[in-house]
Amino acid sequence: MLKIDPSAKRGLSLPVPADQVEKSLSCPSDGLGEAMDGVDGPFLVLGAGGKMGLHVCAMLKRADDSRERGRRVTAVSRFSTVHGRAAFEEAGVETLACDLEDDEALASLPDVPNIIFMAGAKFGTGDQPDLLRRMNVKLPRRVARRFAGARCLVFSTGCVYSMVSPSTGGSRETDPTDPPGEYAKSCLERELAFAAAARDHGSHVALIRLNYSTEFRYGVLVDIAQKVQKGEPVDLSMGWVNVIWQRDAVDHILRAFRLADTSPFILNVAGQKILSVRELAEGFGRLFGRDPILCGKEEETAWLNNAEKSHSLFGPPVARIEEMLEWTAAWIQSGAGTFGKPTGFEKRSGKF
Repeated sequence: MLKIDPSAKRGLSLPVPADQVEKSLSCPSDGLGEAMDGVDGPFLVLGAGGKMGLHVCAMLKRADDSRERGRRVTAVSRFSTVHGRAAFEEAGVETLACDLEDDEALASLPDVPNIIFMAGAKFGTGDQPDLLRRMNVKLPRRVARRFAGARCLVFSTGCVYSMVSPSTGGSRETDPTDPPGEYAKSCLERELAFAAAARDHGSHVALIRLNYSTEFRYGVLVDIAQKVQKGEPVDLSMGWVNVIWQRDAVDHILRAFRLADTSPFILNVAGQKILSVRELAEGFGRLFGRDPILCGKEEETAWLNNAEKSHSLFGPPVARIEEMLEWTAAWIQSGAGTFGKPTGFEKRSGKF
């Protein structure tokens, strides 16, 4: 049961001022700089312009600066989505505007030993098979060949597993992958592209299966909070979820960089607990001072990941779920705005 004090709604406040949100989400832990000492050379972050890329680049740069290593971090993107070039440059991150689907542009990128691959078609593309194949299958193959032999940290999704019962504790890294839906299947193809580069070219690869990162403006918690606040129904079909605060997720992901190997290192990144969507909606209801409208019934299974391996390596996430709910409710209540990109987490068909 979530420990939400009903009186908290009277004092909802953000943990940082609204104009400090990016810095808060990219604040490295004390040990991240040391964890990155074993990784030499500059970094290219490909597909950095999305919802998470700024925090990955800025945290990596801040952790590196804390050790006075002076390594270059370069964000590569078309910069046409969430974060523009100025936000990266303000964080001390270099930028390169590039369409990674352009063969000449991809070939012109500098040769570096460290690649973070974030590019791809995300939620909202399940009904666009051509886009999924271009961005999640063909592009990873080309990038994996272009940077053959590099150390590659590759973003994937926990949706590559099949759905499981909450009683299992969630899918582990050793469990078989059998995802429903074209989106998740295309993400598995992305993993296979880099695994092939590890096998054929000696690339050191870490595959990150993330489920689900959330912050003030985007994520499962934002989706649920907005519905509760607006008096819209919250679908309980996907009755359980994992969530992890984005700052914790980025910290754990970057710590996995030095564990990349020619036998790909696979890591689930998620929160400590399996959470009930019903309880999350009720928690937001207490914070907003209104009863949530619930519809549907919890199915027996959901997309759930077990992140014990990550927590044993790097420690548990710092942000507690009660804090995440209060921060999200405060942001929504303030009217500060969101990215306007629902996750579609409740869709059991896999057609995001």
